[in-house]
Amino acid sequence: MIKVTAVHPGSIADELGLKPGTELLSVNGRELEDFLDWEFLTADEEFGLHVRQPDGQEIEFEIERPLTEPLGVSVEPPRIRRCANRCDFCFVDGLPEGLRDVLYIRDDDYRLSFQYGNFATLTNLKPWDEARIIEYRLSPLYVSVHATDPVIRRWLLRNPTAPDIREQLSRFARHGLQFHTQIVMSPGVNDGAIMDQTLADLYDLGSPVLSVSVVPVGLTEFSKHSRVREPTTDECRAAVGQVERWESRALAERANRWVHGADELYLRADLPLPPEASYGDFEQVENGVGSVRFLQRRVREDAGHFRVWAGKRIGIVTGTSMGRLMPQVLAPLAEASRAHLELIVVENGLFGPRVTTAGLLPGKSIAEALAGRTDLDLVLLPGESINDDHLFIDNMEADALVASSPVPIQFSQDFSDALEHGVAA
Repeated sequence: MIKVTAVHPGSIADELGLKPGTELLSVNGRELEDFLDWEFLTADEEFGLHVRQPDGQEIEFEIERPLTEPLGVSVEPPRIRRCANRCDFCFVDGLPEGLRDVLYIRDDDYRLSFQYGNFATLTNLKPWDEARIIEYRLSPLYVSVHATDPVIRRWLLRNPTAPDIREQLSRFARHGLQFHTQIVMSPGVNDGAIMDQTLADLYDLGSPVLSVSVVPVGLTEFSKHSRVREPTTDECRAAVGQVERWESRALAERANRWVHGADELYLRADLPLPPEASYGDFEQVENGVGSVRFLQRRVREDAGHFRVWAGKRIGIVTGTSMGRLMPQVLAPLAEASRAHLELIVVENGLFGPRVTTAGLLPGKSIAEALAGRTDLDLVLLPGESINDDHLFIDNMEADALVASSPVPIQFSQDFSDALEHGVAA
């Protein structure tokens, strides 16, 4: 059973008399577990729907509708599947105390992997889950592999019952499912020969493995530093060498590069980023793979529109990692816009200087960096630094920061999305 949270006026659901709080019990006699059941089982033109209204009345509907017409309901989010692993590099375990409760939830949910591109380890699947993934063809899934050697992977996950990931992926692949995968590189554990073996095993699975990313492990000041460390420059360079050798092989044999190093891997290796063409369709840009080249492409595509910023003084806030890379983006943006751009690099005052990503910048650190900046016409903040409720990682509300800022603020993912708002004269 799942509950309705909203009904859109004038929709089929509205005409049926469904309302917030209505319990959706079954479709064609099949009980509803979550939004996946609802979306897939109601994907026909005709179906039977059994509901329980907030007053307790149960009703059976026979629904006929064109597939192009949505039913018009929003349903409650699923209860998140918790992670049974205890990875030494787990970001949640590296959080300080005092943040909002939801941030301490360690999720490992294949449904969120399919819906949002969250990475999951697939270690908590029951036979019913696997059958459901196959029936609904939940593809592509985003899978944290880390290592294909079962012993090494169980060590990394701190989970002695973790199943063999090669067997899992092979079973799903036989049913036509595909995957984007990642390796979080923990030096001395799954790098070197172990990484080569992991890449070889994933490559041997063939076309079902759409991409692999190699991401260096990242720690906060509160992480388990006695158990895990960040890779050195030389270790990152060695990993880049492995990635590029496998890229060359995949390009020659499959006409795509297949495996990519995260921008952070190249940054730590003190090596230039690969060219834009290396990243294909930027399948893992949300994982920090090709972020800089993606931004450069967006600037190039919308170059003519940026002239609305001509002559304006615009501050660009980012974290310390992108602070070293962002000049590559701002140079063409300044040329396209003819604006005066200033990069404002903010150190993370919540997690410490080890955490360098812009998406984890606390509102307080940004507010401190902008204090007194009346010399700017606009400041662009990284859109990924706030959640859907417009909260920063430190619980500061975005509206509160905007209200207290001495300069107009806009949140932006790729610069182009800030164009629609313009800049005040």
